[in-house]
Amino acid sequence: MFSGGGIEKKGKIKGISQLGSISSSSSTGGTTSSSSSSHSNKSGSSSSCSNNSGSSSSGSTPPGTPPHVQMASHESLNSESKSSSLNSKLGHESAGSPSAGSPSPPKSACSSSSTSTDQQHHHQLSHVLNATSKMTVRDGTRTLRPDEPSLVPGEHLEGTAREVTYLCPYTGPKKGTLSVTSYRLYFRSPDTDPPFELEVPLGVVSRIEKVGGANTSRGENSYGIEIFCKDIRNLRFAHKQENHSRRMVTEKLLQHAFPASHKLPFFAFEYCEQYPENGWSVYEPIAELKRQGLPNESWRITRINEEYELCETYPAVWAVPAAASEHDLRNVAVFRSRGRIPVLSWIHPESQATITRCAQPLVGVSGKRSRDDECYIQHIMDANAQSHKIFIMDARPSVNAVANKAKGGGYESEDAYQNAEVQFLDIHNIHVMRESLRKLQEVCYPHIDNAHWLSNLEATHWLDHIRCVLSGALRIADKVESHKTSVVVHCSDGWDRTAQLTALAMLMLDGYYRTITGIAVLIEKEWLSFGHKFAQRIGHGDDRHQDADRSPVFLQFVDCVWQIMKQFPHAFQFTEDLLITVLDHLYSCLFGTFLYNSERERMEKEVKTKTVSLWSLILSNPSDFENPLYNPATRHHVLFPLTSIRHLCLWDKYYCRWNPSMRQQEPVHIRFKELLHVKGQLEKRVDELRKELAARQTHDSPRVASAIV
Repeated sequence: MFSGGGIEKKGKIKGISQLGSISSSSSTGGTTSSSSSSHSNKSGSSSSCSNNSGSSSSGSTPPGTPPHVQMASHESLNSESKSSSLNSKLGHESAGSPSAGSPSPPKSACSSSSTSTDQQHHHQLSHVLNATSKMTVRDGTRTLRPDEPSLVPGEHLEGTAREVTYLCPYTGPKKGTLSVTSYRLYFRSPDTDPPFELEVPLGVVSRIEKVGGANTSRGENSYGIEIFCKDIRNLRFAHKQENHSRRMVTEKLLQHAFPASHKLPFFAFEYCEQYPENGWSVYEPIAELKRQGLPNESWRITRINEEYELCETYPAVWAVPAAASEHDLRNVAVFRSRGRIPVLSWIHPESQATITRCAQPLVGVSGKRSRDDECYIQHIMDANAQSHKIFIMDARPSVNAVANKAKGGGYESEDAYQNAEVQFLDIHNIHVMRESLRKLQEVCYPHIDNAHWLSNLEATHWLDHIRCVLSGALRIADKVESHKTSVVVHCSDGWDRTAQLTALAMLMLDGYYRTITGIAVLIEKEWLSFGHKFAQRIGHGDDRHQDADRSPVFLQFVDCVWQIMKQFPHAFQFTEDLLITVLDHLYSCLFGTFLYNSERERMEKEVKTKTVSLWSLILSNPSDFENPLYNPATRHHVLFPLTSIRHLCLWDKYYCRWNPSMRQQEPVHIRFKELLHVKGQLEKRVDELRKELAARQTHDSPRVASAIV
């Protein structure tokens, strides 16, 4: 990776290379281009948002608010800029006395001057890279050429095309070698120093199109292929017709980018890297329910769905009201869409107010009722002795909920459900969200219209949808925390908007989910075990890019998490690099974590025994994702973020990370590691001083004379 006055050569972490990494120097030599990777490159852009500077009164904590409740205020919204100066100060201190193993950040590409030491270091590393490029590397039983990728465990080289031109939208055409493996596409051009490299996991590929024909292409670079990616990139490669390489590359790409369409296994089943931590053990449903205080007198744990017979998209283990019998559960399942009955997601440790999730009731146009379902909702309300009311949060716009009656669905009637209040949260369906992301892609890639940036962004309505999701989750958290009332959450089938709302509300209410381990548990619990249809929403290994089931539902959730992190930078143990890593591997198919649609399907495919978990990578390298500004005391706080549109901004480090002009010049992850090192030293010194003080107090205490008998 080329950055400013020096070259930082980052290796693979346990066999994982940078996802979609690009490293090149421009023709002028004054600026550089290096895209962010899944976890190795953390120098992406994260510019501050001017909208965060609203009046202090708008974000002030109301009188009477409990001390453990945090609300986003003017001070918290600007705390990132304050911490930035702290980072700079601590960075200079640690740079003055670097410790062993603590990397010093390279000079910015826009630095006005560089020291002779930096220049010498740059030339030394350039010499090493040039020497390396002339060597061949042995990988397993074969010898790799210098323009071929080194392979991760289980990866195989499928084909290589030479004299291919990558038409980079930022730095222009680059000639080199294009390799296709069973896991990724790899392009390397020796035209620059260091060589330009591009890696794209094939799981990221959405569709492949041929450009130009054998008899119709005229002019240079008019004959080749264009690759459309799920991470909003488009990549175009030009081939020479006389080389006949396009057919081979296209066939290999189609075969390995869409294994499900070709009856082939996902690469995750071939990947055999070993990690110190086993990510599959991070979430255990019984242990998580016990952490929440279950079972108790009001709630019990049931295995009625152990064989996935009652509801094939729900997990095997549920938490349900103790007053409801197994017979009641079966009757309620008949009246709820897909058999997805209300089951517990989270319980307040003090008030016992709960968040339960389910699918819509099968009311239909005739207004059907179910006495069992009505009693079941009453049991949920009765389990919370603090309140004699229950809220039913329907994620849909009310018009959509009414329209669903024509399809046999609908919503709860307040006349039938006593003591229940139904509220609609106005979150649009998956088709609206898909179109919004398509418009956002046009705004962010490949070029950004700076003159019309704000109007173009507004026209996508992406931030409007983010605001609606955040506002809905905030209303749920407020009902549970401030009003001590239980909340039932559902949309149509309960696996898209419902997961967004319950997971975000739990993130606000429970600081455990804001830790590195906790966010893994939250995703495993609310998204994976409760049957969000990842295979259909992402289209893993499927070449039907126009499938109506595709939608960025999980991406919106992660974006919302980032928005909360921006307002509360000290309340999260992890940085946004963890979120980007999760999203990159959501598409990559390197790990088995996000494959298939439900817990049942993953059990049938033996995912836990035949693939590696994404959490194995993250939990084995926690320092790569740890937030140096994290304050563990906030774990006991409730977060109430501001959700008005002026307090939200585009996550440019993710959506605009491919554009060199949008990236930060200083690698933030290096500053963070320095801060963590300084923080560790200070904590160690505090412990030493405390021990020294305790020893002095013991030494100086007056002696007590023993009694004389």
